Amino acid sequence: MMILHGHWRSLAAMRVRIALALKGIAYREVSVDILGGAQFDPAYLAVNPQAVVPALETGDGGPPLFQSLAILEWLEETHPTPALLPADPRGRARVRGLAQILAADTHPLLVPRIRERLGSQFGADEAAIAAWSREWMARGLGAVEERIARDGISGAWCHGDAPGMADLCLYGVVGGYKQRGGTLDALPNIARIAALCDADERFAAAQPMRQPGAPKA
Repeated sequence: MMILHGHWRSLAAMRVRIALALKGIAYREVSVDILGGAQFDPAYLAVNPQAVVPALETGDGGPPLFQSLAILEWLEETHPTPALLPADPRGRARVRGLAQILAADTHPLLVPRIRERLGSQFGADEAAIAAWSREWMARGLGAVEERIARDGISGAWCHGDAPGMADLCLYGVVGGYKQRGGTLDALPNIARIAALCDADERFAAAQPMRQPGAPKA
């Protein structure tokens, strides 16, 4: 059985959880307390020397996989059904581009080590850090909304009529944005896709607040 090293709050681990659920792959999750510094324990550094989650032990004897988008690509190549990427090269590039807006350009600015540095080096308080996070999420979501609106690609999801890699990346950022007081009022396409995700238990079950170890309130 595959082992996913994650944390309840990690949006990167969340997108891997969704991919595993969509593809019907059994796995066990091991929580790494990234808020308490467990990612720096020697035992976890042996799994991922970068000291971040997620990491995926695939059970095939190879070293653990790391970086969520790379893990998604590996899952797509080794478990191609249902597909997370379209069949045509242009469509695949588009979906990867949407995913990278969220996972590469937006999410890295929100992670604990960045929030901690904003406070320790620049004296930002919790309100300022929340505003920072909300600003970058708004920019990323706005870019995705604009792409969906102007590209003219039909379908209910980011690309076509089935959930794919871009939707996995979108869902976590939407949740974080709303948790910090953001609204989807000016983002109708994203609001529609987020509602589809909410209605799909494979997405909803991966939400941070539904994971073991998440706070009750």
